[in-house]
This record gives sequence, structure tokens and C-alpha cells, in this order.
Amino acid sequence: MKTGLLSSILLLFLISCSSPHTEIPEQVKDFCAAIHKTDSSSLSKELQPLDSLVQTKTGVCVLEDGGGAVVARAWLSEHAEKTIDIQYFIFSTDNVGLIACDYLVRAADRGVKVRILVDDIMVEAGTHEILTLDSHENIDIRIYNPGSNVGKNIFNKIKKVYTDFQSLNQRMHNKTFTVDGKVAITGGRNIADEYFDYDHEYNFRDRDVLLIGKITAAINNSFEQFWKSPLSVPITELVEEPGTNFNDSTKFERLHQYACNPDNFWPQVRERISRLPEAFHNIQNSGELVWLDSVFFVSDTPGKNEKGFGGVCTSALMKLIQEAKSSIDIQSPYLITTEVGRKLFREATKRGVKIRILTNSLASTDNLEAFSGYQRDREELLETGVKIYEFRPDAAERYKVMTGALQEKLNYAPIFGLHAKSMVIDGKTTVIGTFNLDPRSANYNTECVAIIHSEKIASGVSKGMEEEFKPENAWETTLQSNPDHIAGTKKRMNTWAKKLIPKQIL
Repeated sequence: MKTGLLSSILLLFLISCSSPHTEIPEQVKDFCAAIHKTDSSSLSKELQPLDSLVQTKTGVCVLEDGGGAVVARAWLSEHAEKTIDIQYFIFSTDNVGLIACDYLVRAADRGVKVRILVDDIMVEAGTHEILTLDSHENIDIRIYNPGSNVGKNIFNKIKKVYTDFQSLNQRMHNKTFTVDGKVAITGGRNIADEYFDYDHEYNFRDRDVLLIGKITAAINNSFEQFWKSPLSVPITELVEEPGTNFNDSTKFERLHQYACNPDNFWPQVRERISRLPEAFHNIQNSGELVWLDSVFFVSDTPGKNEKGFGGVCTSALMKLIQEAKSSIDIQSPYLITTEVGRKLFREATKRGVKIRILTNSLASTDNLEAFSGYQRDREELLETGVKIYEFRPDAAERYKVMTGALQEKLNYAPIFGLHAKSMVIDGKTTVIGTFNLDPRSANYNTECVAIIHSEKIASGVSKGMEEEFKPENAWETTLQSNPDHIAGTKKRMNTWAKKLIPKQIL
């Protein structure tokens, strides 16, 4: 997540000064014909053999690579029968975003009710694009906590910064994708190229978890709470486009053609989607899909804590750290601790708990504001007894998590930064979600996490983490040395300048 007050304020100016995307990309050549399924398979048919399990247990499958994460969402969209509920901080209209929209439109064409809830601050799509998608009779779009971006001009945005900073600072960072109320995906990924290894320059090492069965009721309840909140406003109440014929029967044709273009939607990825039922059965048979009794979904409530201190997710994670007995391994792309957080870690290390944290290095980070906050208390954090590792932009691990389609397409490897937000505690409990170790996640943004009590799941996630702590993937930072000097001079100077921003609002 690109947090940081300065980033948010800068974004307000950029959005207002740049030319909006007002049209879906043009067709440039003959595209492949039908690429979507034509058989009668459905989600309920695929899940039927699991009926006895889904009532009382939760199936858990961790999605480590971007290719697998996009394939899972695409296949679920194709096989949805009743509903698709989507909640994201970022839903971009880049390559992945447009392909996702095509899948949603095709689902809506089949009669599936699609609801999309996106936070206001990072909406980059043009008015025409959003209203066109919303005009489908089976698609509804709402914007969370509007007033800073959608439908506002530059003067409205400046006024918001100066007159209602508290509201501007509270964002919805939840990320859930739920189909038919039966299967859900949650975790660190937003909907944009860089979260699914589609970007040719910079991608994120991220992590999601696919959940089937019992726990989805809690995810459904959380979504409904956000959807019905007064903070979630229908897009048609925020913007309009007089004179546009939204009843045009061909309004989605260019979107379909864009998604059919092999230059945009790589054949290797489409082939993986077509093979997913077989892969799904293999996952069940191989034990990658683990059925558990103890899986919990914790979500903050809309409007989270108007006083700006703590939240449901914050309390749940603090409790897990306080109860840790032997080890805590953490991945957090943005690491800004307060005295409360450092005290928590200090008390844990005094109990004999070994704590390791992997965060971004200056060379790999996408968020200079957050890194400047981390720099300011890095030594104090190290003095609590924790070990800190910083992710390398040229991490060897990127070749393992990078989608094969991208590796085939490029003769080089893009830079990777860390975006996964995960914890493994005592080798028994795994946390996968949206929560960063920073004041913004703790006090301002609404967040959600899946807490999974399973040694098998913890072992799998730990295996990946263990690789990423290695020297080929991360630099260990100590009181004597850090890798800041590896970043370019310009990046170091820009980060230094960000120290003027108070840490508590980064």
C-alpha cells in the first residue's frame, strides 16, 4: 500500500492536473475469439464434493505467486453463479484492472450480482469508465469515504486537506474478493499490474490466502457492514456525465477485445485458468488445501476509531505478540514503530522470544515517506532485541514468485519490492492480511487479517520467509550497518527531505 500523507496530498494534485482515462483502449488488430469458458461448470458443482466439509471447517490455500493469485480470481469470476463482492484500496484501470473488469462484466452478463467497493483516495479511473461499468444492471460501485478525489476539483481537494484532515486521513485498506458467499481471497494484493507480476519494471512480493467454507460468513458480514455504511456512497451520487448513452449495447465490446488480445492477457495465463479445475483437484489431493477448525477473520469497522487510536485488528495482533512463547517472524513493507510497539517487542524478546522482521530496503521501497519514518526509529527498534532484514530489489526469490509468463516475455527481471503483510508465531499461527506495522494501519486505516492456527500452514509460509531472510534476498541491518547507501543519491536525498513529516501520520 502506498501510504504517506505527502503521497496522498501529491496524488490529489496529480489526479486533478492529469488527463483522465476517458475511454477503454481501442482495438488495434484482430483479437482471438472466445477465450472464456463455454461449458456448464459452476462453483457449486466444483464444490459439491466438499459439502460435508464447508459447513463446519475452513479450507485454506496460501497464494504466494502473482500468477496463481490472478488465475484464482479469474477462475472464480468465471464460475460465479450469484454474487461477486469486491473490496479494495486500489483498483487500477491498468492491464490487470481492465482484464478483471472484463471478467466482472461477463459474470454480470450471466446474471451474477457484482458489488465493488473502492476507497476514494486512490481511484484513478476516469468518470466515463466508472459510470460505464456501473451502468450495467448487475454491477454496483460505491466509493468509501469520498470527498478527497472522485468528483472533486483541485480547489475542493485543497479545502479537504485544510478543513477536514482527520476524515481525509482515514482510509479503507481492506482487501477481500468473495464469490457466492462461499469462497474468498484476502491478503496484501490490490488490483493492479504490480501486485500480480504483470509490470515490466517494478513488482511486489506479496501474499494472499484463499478461504473456502465456514469463515466466509465472517467475511460476508464484514463486507455488508462496509457496503451499508453511510461512508460508502454510490458512484452515481458523486459524479455524472450528462448526454452519455449508457444504454449502448456495444459499450463493453472494446473492453472484451482488449482482454482477448494476447499482448494484454498472455496465453500462458489463460491456459492456467482453463486448467484450474484440474489444479484445484490436485491441490485437494496433494494436501495444499488444508481443512481447519481454527481460522478467524478480523476486520476493523467502517470509520475506525474517530479518535485515531487503535482498532480491532491492532488489538488482535498485539494479543498474539503478547502471547508468543518462542518466535515471531514478520513481513511488513512499511515499518514505522511507536514507543508502544517497541515496548511490545522489548517485552517479548526479554521473555526469550526470537523476533525477525523483513521490511523494504531504501533500494526496494516504493514509499519514501514510510521509509523516512522507519529510518528515524530503526536504531531504537534494533535496541529492543529484534533482528531486522531489508529486502533486496534484486532478490533471487523474485524468479520463484514471478509468473512464468513474465519471465518468458522479458529477457530481464523487473525490480521487486516487498508488499506481503504476514506473521508466523511460534511455528503454529499464521497471520495474512492488509496490516502494515505502522501507525497508519494501527490507528487510521481500516484493516483486515486472517488468523490461521495450523502448524502445516505456518510451516509452508515459514519456508518462504526463511528463504527471504537469506543474503541473496535480504540484507541484515544492525546497529553498525545498513544498506541505505546502495540506493541512488537522489532517492537518499528525497527520503531525507521526507523527515519533515510527522511519523504518526505517515
